[in-house]
Amino acid sequence: MMTKISAYIMPLVILIIVGYGMYKKSDNYDNFVNGAEDGMRTVVSIAPTLIGLMVAVGVLRASGFLDFIAELLSGVCGKLGIPASIVPLIIVRLFSSSAATGLSLDIFKQYGTDSYTGLITSILMGCTETVFYTMSVYYMAARIKKTRWTLAGALIATAAGIAASVILARYC
Repeated sequence: MMTKISAYIMPLVILIIVGYGMYKKSDNYDNFVNGAEDGMRTVVSIAPTLIGLMVAVGVLRASGFLDFIAELLSGVCGKLGIPASIVPLIIVRLFSSSAATGLSLDIFKQYGTDSYTGLITSILMGCTETVFYTMSVYYMAARIKKTRWTLAGALIATAAGIAASVILARYC
């Protein structure tokens, strides 16, 4: 039943939007074109930031620096119940979701999806955010210069997500 309902949700939403525009006597097509134009301007303006982040993550991953950091922090992480193999994922997740997904797949291949490490990886990917990517893209698009407490709050939320991942994986 849910499959049949889900097949009609998007056409229904489009119909509601078009119907509302007609009710308000608005030019739907011009509004759509203007919105698409604004979207393309945003894509062009954030492209250098996206490319820079992707290159930086690729360099970190290829250089072995993430593995070095994992070894360096393995003692502290071990006491917290975080496997050393998760440390690169935590770092990369702050910058890039796609690179973190690649690392997750590597972890799943090496340790398995139902292992302690695999469970932490799965939960971590679901309850953390790409903090620096999100901040740079959205603040650049909105032209916000002063981020105030956003970074601190986002890092605290990420730490809470990491802690939740470890605790939940331990008791699954």
